[in-house]
Amino acid sequence: MAEGFYAHPSSDVSDKAIIGHGTRIWQMCQVREGALIGDECILGKSVYVDSGVRIGARVKIQNGVSLYEGVILEDGVFCGPHCVFTNDLQPRAINPDGTLKTDDDWEVSPIVIRRGASIGAGAVVLPGVTVGEFALVGAAAVVTRDVPAQGLVYGNPARLHGYVCRCGRTLSELENRNWKCEVCDESFVF
Repeated sequence: MAEGFYAHPSSDVSDKAIIGHGTRIWQMCQVREGALIGDECILGKSVYVDSGVRIGARVKIQNGVSLYEGVILEDGVFCGPHCVFTNDLQPRAINPDGTLKTDDDWEVSPIVIRRGASIGAGAVVLPGVTVGEFALVGAAAVVTRDVPAQGLVYGNPARLHGYVCRCGRTLSELENRNWKCEVCDESFVF
């Protein structure tokens, strides 16, 4: 564990996790062994970071977020309160014969959240999904398939409803797949 970060005394941070400079870990978080967290991140109250999770720099993870093994958050990702990033495509506690399942009975399916993407409060991201750069996932969405860069998705299951600017504003659709931000005047083709 590197020096130069803050962890609230009530948090459980493994000494086998790597934590970047300037990162702040607030009350009752758990960071497991093998987790890698970049510089200048914020982990709000009661965040769970499983073993092997990789978090880039300047990521903001709000209260109650659960990040399970196989999750990768690139630089600048935002996670709203109580998001869940799962890792099992076929979750079961027992086998058909009633015996308890073990780690050998499942295969981790990674989730990748690309740079600058934003995941709304209470969203659930299923295994095997990639969310593109600066995409915006609406609150309470259930993301079952990949989201394109700057895509705006919401609903259950989440569906593409448009695109957002890197500044976070909804883009206006012009013609010939051209989109424009009315706030910062950037133009995009999707």
